[in-house]
Amino acid sequence: MLTLSHIFLLVGALFAGTAVLDARDRRWSVAAFWALLATPFLFGDAIVAATKAGAHWPARAMGIAVIAIALVASRMRARAPADDGEAVTAREASAARLGNRLFGPALAIPALTIALVLGASYLRWGDVALIEPSQLALISLGVAAMVALIVALIVTRARPIHGLGEGRRLLDTIGWAAVLPMMLATLGTVFDKTGVGHAIATVVSAMIPTDSRLACLLAFALGMVVFTMIMGNAFAAFPVMMGGIGLPLLITRHGADPAALGSIGMLTGYCGTLLTPMAANFNIVPAVLLELRDEYGVIRAQWPTALVLFVANLILMAALVFR
Repeated sequence: MLTLSHIFLLVGALFAGTAVLDARDRRWSVAAFWALLATPFLFGDAIVAATKAGAHWPARAMGIAVIAIALVASRMRARAPADDGEAVTAREASAARLGNRLFGPALAIPALTIALVLGASYLRWGDVALIEPSQLALISLGVAAMVALIVALIVTRARPIHGLGEGRRLLDTIGWAAVLPMMLATLGTVFDKTGVGHAIATVVSAMIPTDSRLACLLAFALGMVVFTMIMGNAFAAFPVMMGGIGLPLLITRHGADPAALGSIGMLTGYCGTLLTPMAANFNIVPAVLLELRDEYGVIRAQWPTALVLFVANLILMAALVFR
């Protein structure tokens, strides 16, 4: 059975390969960052197993590694590795030759992901599912990305090592912001475990009429947007707002549908992502890469879309979550 651990190994291999290439170019701090990040992806199952067996050092080592990642990231700068003129010319010539066929591998990722998710029930070997059902979407996305890489190599007639080189170029260009969503999602879980959601529920209960389901729904939607703006990612806001407002007030008290509330609520949170510089990987890094004069130009272009989307999501939640 294909599990999420297999996908993590592939991600870890990409980070480790990036670290090796950066070390070869004597970019030591960048190499250290990707090497530290590759460790939990490559050895995560062994670390968890050792911790469950009673060993304390793996968890402590990972805690030290997280601090080291933060310290190393503070010394990193988002920039691509040096490139010579011959490589740039070759890349531009290849792009001109291939034309719109370059979009094929990129479009293959969402198409194949959807196909695998919808057709997973047919992917079986006897009574055993070929893809772990509990992590179906993430595993399907990982498989789709690998297939897209193979398609890209066929279309461009490049060597497999070229995929690693271009992946390294993209990661080095984005820098630490590439792992920001993962870090913020983890932080959201930590906040939920430490009782932030309960504190929010107490404050909201004192400020709004909790007997009104529309008032609770509006508080949940606004909370998703505001908390996402503060944290920079809806993944961080979701466990806190769901634990503080969604579950105790909307689902338990007013009988809201968890699936509709969760899916539309998460999308509502991304309205906040469009409005905040804290979402550096979405709003600040693109401005740097595109060399915009206004570092907040992306946000200025997005805020009308965010407001329209927020209103649309609020209407959808009011119509669907209480059915």
